[in-house]
Amino acid sequence: MTQVQAPAWAPMTADERAQFDRDGFLVVRGVLSPSEIEIARNAVLGAFERAGQPGGHGLGSTGALHQLSAVTSLPELAFLLDHPVAFRYIWSLLGWNVHVYHSHIDVHPQIHEQQKEWWHWHQDGGRQNREIETDPRPTLSVKLAYWLSDVSETGRGNFTVLPGSHKTNWLPGPPTRGTPWPQPEGALQITANPGDLVVFDRRLWHARSDNYSDVTRVGAFFGYTFRWIAGRDEVADLPNTPEWAGFNDVQKQLLGHCPQGDGSGDHAWGHYPETTPLYGALKERGLLDSSIPALIP
Repeated sequence: MTQVQAPAWAPMTADERAQFDRDGFLVVRGVLSPSEIEIARNAVLGAFERAGQPGGHGLGSTGALHQLSAVTSLPELAFLLDHPVAFRYIWSLLGWNVHVYHSHIDVHPQIHEQQKEWWHWHQDGGRQNREIETDPRPTLSVKLAYWLSDVSETGRGNFTVLPGSHKTNWLPGPPTRGTPWPQPEGALQITANPGDLVVFDRRLWHARSDNYSDVTRVGAFFGYTFRWIAGRDEVADLPNTPEWAGFNDVQKQLLGHCPQGDGSGDHAWGHYPETTPLYGALKERGLLDSSIPALIP
């Protein structure tokens, strides 16, 4: 389930694809450099500190932060959108007509009181899981989870998954979420170091464990889907910000604004590949070939 990072802009390998298809996720070690970890971690912890101050966004009941629209909140995280070592998994799996539909930053400090048992297990996608008829449901989106703290031991609020469950529409669970219920058989707490990455299929059944350790859990999460699916992030006003000029064209596409697009549904449907920045970036690198079917227009 663990991979060593590959060169930037290299497609995911056949072994990685087979493993992802089997397990629904990959753990990729050492994706971020020490300086990248520092930039991202300081930004997220800064947001955490501001949220806890009077007039801030506020923290959860356990003192945790879960803040949506990551780049809108923290423009300094834009480099994570298309980080070449991590982003390779997105275009390898989903192709070039993609954007980030949902992102968030999370900080979970130590919990000092035992929490009431609660069924946290879920698939991403919300109403997609109620309204799509197929079994199994389609992938539709893939998420990148960047770890910015040491979760190399269990019990630190680890991302918990059920390997292989992405092809199962329903998971046996309690009658209500607050009913005590055992963890699914085979559940796995993923351990990771700062700078490691988890790539996962949105259909993978997953949960966050409670953090009773003295290590604060810090992470940034980016969910990618096709541009013809509406986004959840609040990004409409980003082009009016000072930071916008510093974003590259692929980043602007991922934030819902194609610089050469006309803003129409046809463009979002991918009818104009040559004016879609990620298509151009992949074509320039000779990566639009039949070995990756999702990339072909």
